[in-house]
Amino acid sequence: MAETIRIAWRAIRANLLRSTLTMLGMIIGVAALITMVAIGSGAQSQIDEQIRSLGANLLMIQPGSSNQGGVRLGAGSRQSLTEEDAAAIASEVPGVVVAAPTTSGAIQVVHGNANWSTLAGGITPAYLVARDWRVETGRGFTLDEVDTAAKVVLLGGAVVDKLFEDKDPLGQVVRIANVPFTVIGVLTRKGQNAGNGRDQDDVVLIPLSTAKLRVLGSNKVSRNAVDFIMVKVVSDEASVSAQEQIHRLLRQRHRLSAEAPDDFQIRKPSETMEARAAATRSLTFLLAAIASVSLVVGGISIMNIMLVSVTERTREIGLRQALGARRRDVRNQFLVESTMLCVLGGLLGVGVGVLVAVGIGKLAGWPIWVSPASIALGFAFSGAIGVFFGFYPAHKAALLDPIEALRFE
Repeated sequence: MAETIRIAWRAIRANLLRSTLTMLGMIIGVAALITMVAIGSGAQSQIDEQIRSLGANLLMIQPGSSNQGGVRLGAGSRQSLTEEDAAAIASEVPGVVVAAPTTSGAIQVVHGNANWSTLAGGITPAYLVARDWRVETGRGFTLDEVDTAAKVVLLGGAVVDKLFEDKDPLGQVVRIANVPFTVIGVLTRKGQNAGNGRDQDDVVLIPLSTAKLRVLGSNKVSRNAVDFIMVKVVSDEASVSAQEQIHRLLRQRHRLSAEAPDDFQIRKPSETMEARAAATRSLTFLLAAIASVSLVVGGISIMNIMLVSVTERTREIGLRQALGARRRDVRNQFLVESTMLCVLGGLLGVGVGVLVAVGIGKLAGWPIWVSPASIALGFAFSGAIGVFFGFYPAHKAALLDPIEALRFE
């Protein structure tokens, strides 16, 4: 086999320009395959990260819409959810880890000469559990601070950047709606929310009772009303059953008749991004299939060149057979030669594909992930195409009659 590889390598070097042009189709095909898979894998990993940033196994319950003068207002306008609903869900629905009542609103936060318009969330400690959100520095709220409407605040990373720059915010005082709050913690960064495009780190979190009594309470119809309830369940499989039981429980608690429509909505925030992830996977497979066409074209080109090579080297084949070479030796020689052309083209294609993928990622700002699996796939395809498209020319060379081959001009 070593001698066969040396003979094949000499044949490739003897016609270097033709061999390079022959490999060009394979280089383009493998490069396109690597690039498409890298872009698709990068987009998939970004979506997975965004799904994780929302919180695993999360359900969001929002109030329903209301009618005013015959006009149907948007979701959340009815104020039908309460803190008692959240407590009932947490205690009565199997599989629920926490149910976090939450209220929110736009506010202006001020520190010294700096100010920033952001979103304030009135929460309980259960909210951070539901969202899988950790406090990077400092600490979170205690139940006593929620019960006593304490004036303490957790800051998102974006707010810290705007108000404090390089200074340590812990223990500092910020003013929210003209009320002084002490910063007790800074949240870990979660990045952009793919569902609405908002920066999740552009937020301040305060105790729910404090938000109602001192910051956002004047906008509420009912003192017990909340804007939404975040529900974390034990697993994704349990979310369907939990959703059905929450639906029945809330209809019962809100005393809705069988004919009455729901005055709330239950959504799974990750569903939108999971649909987007499925679409991204389908698009990646489609692009990879299109790129594979280039590999097939490259394989046809290699078959064509190998047939030409067999014709040009007919006397060489006859001479080898006359000196004792068996048909399988001749077949292996040409098969190894075609495979080497494909594998070399695949190697160059991997390098080109990685460079192109990285370049696209930097220029367009797209996430890129060149996985070892995609590189292995490119090599496997190139090797398989070399064997498949090189077999017929190799078999044709092996069937040549030695006498006729030596007489060939």
